Amino acid sequence: MKDVLLTGARGFIGSHCLEALIERGFTVHAVSGKGRRNSYREGVEWHHADLHNAEHVLCLMAEVKPQYLLHLAWDVTHGVYWRSLENLRWVKTSLSLLQAFINGGGSRALMVGSCAEYDWNYGYCTEELTPLQPGTLYGVCKDALHKVAAAAAAESGVSHAWARLFFLYGPGEQEDRLLPAVISSLLKGEEAFCTHGEQIRDYMYIKDAASALAALLDSEIKGAVNIASGRPVVLKDLIAEAAKLTGRPDLVRLGALAVSADDQPLLLANTGRLNDEVKWYPRYSLQDGLKETVQWWQKKMRA
Repeated sequence: MKDVLLTGARGFIGSHCLEALIERGFTVHAVSGKGRRNSYREGVEWHHADLHNAEHVLCLMAEVKPQYLLHLAWDVTHGVYWRSLENLRWVKTSLSLLQAFINGGGSRALMVGSCAEYDWNYGYCTEELTPLQPGTLYGVCKDALHKVAAAAAAESGVSHAWARLFFLYGPGEQEDRLLPAVISSLLKGEEAFCTHGEQIRDYMYIKDAASALAALLDSEIKGAVNIASGRPVVLKDLIAEAAKLTGRPDLVRLGALAVSADDQPLLLANTGRLNDEVKWYPRYSLQDGLKETVQWWQKKMRA
C-alpha cells in the first residue's frame, strides 16, 4: 500500500488530486481543518487537523504513518495572498509538517511552489536556468521554503521534489479569478470587463495539473519541476474561446480594464523535466478543458 498524506484536500487543486492519486494506487489520507462530515469515497480517508497546531500534526503523523506527503495547503485568497503576512505563518507550518513527516519515517515528499519564484522579467521559465528573484512576499516565501525543505530532506535521506505551478483553470476555481469571473458574468448575461488581453500565458487544466502532481509524487525525480502545459496562449484568445462556449461573446469588453504595471507580457514554462523525466504529458486540449469548465459553471449557477 502507498499511503499519502494530502494537505489542502478541499482546495481547488487538492480536490482534483484525490482521483489522480487513487488512479496511481495511492491510499489517500486527506487532511481537512473543517469539522463537517465528508462523503465516503473508496481509497480516501479523511482526517480533521489544524496544520498550524503542532500537537495536531504530531497526532496526525502517528495515526497515519504516511510513506508519502503531498503538501498543497496554503492561504491563496485572491487579491490578498501576494503580500499577506500569512505567508510567513505557512512557511513555519510547512517546515514543521515536513519535520514531523521525516521524524515519522516518511520516504518521499512533494511540496508545491509557484512560478512566482522566478524572475518574471525573463518571461520563459526553466528550472535550472531562469533566475529565482520573486517580486512578491508570496514568491519569496515559497522560494525560501523550497531551499530549506530540500536541504532538510537531503540531510535526512528523504526524497524531495518541488512542484512549481503556473496558471491553472477549471471546475472549483475561485469566482473572482480571470476565467471564472468572465464565464460567470457572461452566463448571467452581464458584461465581462477585461484588459486588452495581449498577454501570453501558460494555462493548464486542473485535472491535468492534478495528474501531473500525482505522477511526480509517484516518480523518483527530485528537485524543482515546472507543472504547466508548455503551450502558450494569448489571453484574449482564451477569453474568446470561453465566451463562445457560453454563447455570449458579444458581452466581452476587451480593453475596458487597465493593465497593472507588474503584469508581464509573457510568462511561459519549459516543461522538459515534466515531459522527459517524469514522462508526463497533458491529456486535455484547451478547448476540452474550457468546455468542461463552462459546463461546471452552468450546472453550479442552475443549482
